[in-house]
Amino acid sequence: MDEILRLCGLFNEADESAEMETFAQKRHDGAEKIAMAAKEKGGPALLTYHHFKVKLPYYKKAAKGNFDYKEYKKEYKGLCKELHSHMNSIENMNQTKFQELVGKLEVVGELLIKSQSK
Repeated sequence: MDEILRLCGLFNEADESAEMETFAQKRHDGAEKIAMAAKEKGGPALLTYHHFKVKLPYYKKAAKGNFDYKEYKKEYKGLCKELHSHMNSIENMNQTKFQELVGKLEVVGELLIKSQSK
């Protein structure tokens, strides 16, 4: 539908930006809720807390209209490289660091994909 509106000149970049901001805000709110519930629960759930807590700044930035595709793409590549560097030495990584790294990889990838799904 968005593509039809775009072709007719009825969908513009401001609409796309607002769509990304709304998406990011909703994802932020959900991630924050999960993080806080996991923190409150404690114990092994703290790994979930760390996984979702690292996503919040990325969502917040995108929700404020500060999503920069090139910046996020560069970060995504760096995160992939970091994860790959641990492939043969995963035993040297702790659970918290792993959850934080994978959480960042997820949020950055998700926002990149969302920005291209217009």
